Amino acid sequence: MPLLDHFHAPLAPRRHWESFHVNWAGAMADVLNEELLPDGYFAEEHAHLGPRVEIDMATFAESPGDPGGAAPVATLPARTWTPPAAALVLPAAFPDRFEVLIFESEAGATLVAAIELVSPANKDRAAHRRAFAVKCASFLCQGISLILIDVVTSRLANLHNEVLDLLGHGDALALPSAVSLYAVAYRPLVRAGAGEIDVWPTPLAVGQALPVLPLALNAELCLPLDLEATYTAACQRRRLA
Repeated sequence: MPLLDHFHAPLAPRRHWESFHVNWAGAMADVLNEELLPDGYFAEEHAHLGPRVEIDMATFAESPGDPGGAAPVATLPARTWTPPAAALVLPAAFPDRFEVLIFESEAGATLVAAIELVSPANKDRAAHRRAFAVKCASFLCQGISLILIDVVTSRLANLHNEVLDLLGHGDALALPSAVSLYAVAYRPLVRAGAGEIDVWPTPLAVGQALPVLPLALNAELCLPLDLEATYTAACQRRRLA
């Protein structure tokens, strides 16, 4: 299944890219859990639209009359406290998140790798680009492997290059400025006592197939993540194929 343009006609605005991103993340999590991850690891997809929507956690209040609700219990009302006015108010960017997180479960859920799908909002303003790049660079500085996938055709920024800039490498290892669609795998590790990050950058193009990228669980173990297969599965689920 060649890469489609999910952000322009004829797909957009008739078909919603947000739904496809969630579905693609789910297809990758399914393949990881069902076929690739060894015992002791699991993958979960997460989606957050900036500060507005959070779909992976919700808190519900049940009234005593709700079906299945617990019997009423006499409790003291919650004590409330209003803090003083803040001394400073800083502008902030809360980046969209469409991602698959991979955990090692043997010693509790420890994050070992992340797959990040770029959204248009991640690329539209300097503050949003920097916030997204900071999150990615933070993963790498903690030794967490990363795959970054950008198929957004409605914005031209290159977030891989922004991550390199934060890590202090700038133009030396950047993708060409004309490349705005790409998939990159990163593997942080220590060699001969020195910290290093292996990087596999691959430019993408609408109409072309997607690559297989290495997803590192640790310094020794890498899995072949077939982006083409998971993309095709997501397209079929959304009747785009």
